[in-house]
Amino acid sequence: MPGGRLTQQERQQIAAGVADGLAYAEIARRLDRPTSTVTREVMRNGGPGAYRADLAHRATERRTHQRRQAAPQGPQASPQTQGRDAEAVREYEETFTTLLMQSGLPKMMSRVLTCLYTTDAGSLTASELVQHLQVSPASVSKAITFLENQGLVRRERDERRRERYVVDNDVWYQSMIASARSNAQLSETARKGVGILGADSPAAARLENIARFLDFVGESITRAAEQAREVLYTKPDAASGGAAGPSSER
Repeated sequence: MPGGRLTQQERQQIAAGVADGLAYAEIARRLDRPTSTVTREVMRNGGPGAYRADLAHRATERRTHQRRQAAPQGPQASPQTQGRDAEAVREYEETFTTLLMQSGLPKMMSRVLTCLYTTDAGSLTASELVQHLQVSPASVSKAITFLENQGLVRRERDERRRERYVVDNDVWYQSMIASARSNAQLSETARKGVGILGADSPAAARLENIARFLDFVGESITRAAEQAREVLYTKPDAASGGAAGPSSER
């Protein structure tokens, strides 16, 4: 399997595949590359509607040059990469960011959230985010405000009275519960349509089926989230491959 960075020829093949409407997995198979590589490449270079091979290639060269110029040395190395394979960490961060973007988060918000999740402390100051992401303080401030409004991060003061941005494990539980509530609201709205359109109409039958489906999914999400919530606070067992299931004690 080819390794290293994508070549210009590979980017041209990706562009052709995207233009033909091929799935990322199929494009990756033809290139003998991981699907995540193709997904990340397209998403960080304009998305499927704006991806261009030549522009993507130049943008990658520019980002590489900027990283080399900005790369901290010695004791100033990023907490994420200190003692680790810096290139592997960077690739992983880009993959995680791409997946967050696919779930609907804007790019900068996805980058900030990835940065917070991949730091051992689970929290960073604004200046640390600015240094690691090589963006302006205003960009970080805007991203944090958005993420805070979504309940994905919170603010706290450290012993030096600096404001830190923190990600909590419970965010994932709260996100699942919010999804269940959203399903419940959609179900309620669908059922209102049943009465308005007439219970015997095809449209009403369709809406009733949608409501029943959303009820089932929402209830399943809530039940599963409640049962698995403690997993978020359980130390992974290396001997069992990191899989830790719910138990009767927290």
